[in-house]
Amino acid sequence: MFELNTAPAASKAELYASLAEQAGYLMTGEPDRIANAANFSALLYHALPDVNWVGFYFFDSTELVVGPFQGKPACVRIALGRGVCGTAAQTRETQRVADVHAFPGHIACDAASRSEVVVPLVLGEALLGVLDIDSPSPNRFDAEDQSGLERLAQVFLNACA
Repeated sequence: MFELNTAPAASKAELYASLAEQAGYLMTGEPDRIANAANFSALLYHALPDVNWVGFYFFDSTELVVGPFQGKPACVRIALGRGVCGTAAQTRETQRVADVHAFPGHIACDAASRSEVVVPLVLGEALLGVLDIDSPSPNRFDAEDQSGLERLAQVFLNACA
């Protein structure tokens, strides 16, 4: 049985390295994308400090549809180009937003969310969806968080390949 490593990391780099190792272990030998997304979102939700929503939106060839997540109920469908998630999916670039209320077209699924980072999930040339993480604190995510989360997204994508 898997047990979350809850020992405090000395640095963000160590935290993200540990999470990448744990995520890889969780998904080893499991080909089901939904099962992996469920465990992956739970791992991040319980390990990352100061977050209130962690989860996936998967692209159904038309729009983003909510997938496994941890947190309050979420918006079910998001059009490409709409909000932070839709923008990340459309541009295929990570969106790191210090103040979601200042982001044009932000979709407020949880009024407590103040900052957000969304990493597009691209497998080959195909858009699989996005990994979305929200925080109740403004400016919660920095470049080191973005890098760590992009690395974690790649671990997830490797399991999907």
